[in-house]
Amino acid sequence: MAEIATIARPYAEALFKATGNGAAGAAVWLDELAAVAANEQLRQFADNPKATPQQVFDLIAGVVKSPLGDAGQNFLRAVIDNGRLGALPEIASQFRALVNSQQGSYDAVVYSAFEIDSAALAELSGVLEKRFARKLNLKVELQPELIGGIRVVVGDEVLDTSVKARLDQMKVALTA
Repeated sequence: MAEIATIARPYAEALFKATGNGAAGAAVWLDELAAVAANEQLRQFADNPKATPQQVFDLIAGVVKSPLGDAGQNFLRAVIDNGRLGALPEIASQFRALVNSQQGSYDAVVYSAFEIDSAALAELSGVLEKRFARKLNLKVELQPELIGGIRVVVGDEVLDTSVKARLDQMKVALTA
């Protein structure tokens, strides 16, 4: 079987070309579709031979909160009709990479032990953009096991200022 990335690439590129300047808006509903498609129960329903493509489409369209519009509906129908619902998360990932490339930005995940308010996040964004020397799209995820501080992942680069990382460093230093 072909790699999932190989299957997803033509879909992501076609959607990127079709949406043109509206690609950033399409990324919103595509991310939501990907999250819905990642649900194991939904995929089992979609793989059921008794479920028609229209039933699968109606189920997904009913769950998605963002309005799909004509482009979104046509895209979802194509993915369902071709049996590529399982590739939707990878399609969204590759599409996001194309949008970021167009905008000259990068996705960054900030792992924090506590909620970060919008003012602190804006300030953190400025500091991180200077540190990584590029425009970043921040996404915050909570990880209470960090105890305090943050851990930032941008592509394959990691900046870890968490208390957990410092404790691990101290443990290594003390046992060496």
